[in-house]
Amino acid sequence: MSDAYCSDCKRQTEVVFDHSAGDTVCSECGLVLESHSIDETSEWRTFANESGDNDPVRVGGPTNPLLADGGLSTVIAKPNGATGEFLSSSLGRWQNRGSNPDRGLILAFKTIATMSDRLGLVATIKDRANEIYKRVEDQKSSRGRNQDALLAACLYIACRQEDKPRTVKEICSVANGATKKEIGRAKEYIVKQLGLENGQSVEMGTIHAGDFMRRFCSNLGMNNQAVKAAQEAVTKSEEFDIRRSPISIAAAVIYIITQLSDDKKPLKDISVATGVAEGTIRNSYKDLYPHVSKIIPSWYAKEEDLKNLCSP
Repeated sequence: MSDAYCSDCKRQTEVVFDHSAGDTVCSECGLVLESHSIDETSEWRTFANESGDNDPVRVGGPTNPLLADGGLSTVIAKPNGATGEFLSSSLGRWQNRGSNPDRGLILAFKTIATMSDRLGLVATIKDRANEIYKRVEDQKSSRGRNQDALLAACLYIACRQEDKPRTVKEICSVANGATKKEIGRAKEYIVKQLGLENGQSVEMGTIHAGDFMRRFCSNLGMNNQAVKAAQEAVTKSEEFDIRRSPISIAAAVIYIITQLSDDKKPLKDISVATGVAEGTIRNSYKDLYPHVSKIIPSWYAKEEDLKNLCSP
């Protein structure tokens, strides 16, 4: 029951919803306040002992504007208990008579969705990657290229454009065997093709060391105070001319922060969590060391603590 205003009772009263008739009835005077209401709840109940194969949903997925038919084409499924003779029947022959022109796109979108799920990416990045691949595919110039590398490169570019960058090594870990070099070549090819399509260079977005900081710190299990200090330090490091990649700077800042805390992390663990080689972290630390007093927040470490840092 719920409360609603009854025009006969002239006040708020309890109302009863009649599911069979779709009427909302006042419980005191019996006046029908609303008739033929639409019940938006599900028409079935699912019990724990029911098989997961029996899906009672009678609607398909959402429309996809990147497909020719919007993803609303009808597919005749094989009946339960049917044998292999289904494909030779009239329905089976009718189903296979014409090839789906979007079959390649559908498979590519599924691969991008799988990679996105494994990386924990949001739906906007996945949709952007699908759009990039569709634009490249429409130019009919990607035949003969490594498909896995092409899809991984689309995902890499989408992450950059949505200001949620991932390293090439992270993308490579879910790219079904495509190497970093192949993904790099595919990325350059896609940027070139999209540039020819638009007549101008493709905006990729700028990578900052702070874009990776929270994720790297989470991989290392650092506490909130250390994460906050690392984010402030990496922001201040941009004021200095440190000619290292953003990923290397992020790894070096994490190394400094952990050395100043009680929960020190070995260089090997930082290398695994960030994907940066130990030697590269040492060289980046060497470049950051002269600016440590200006980079590390004063509330996190005192001057005496900074002097205890090992000299590069």
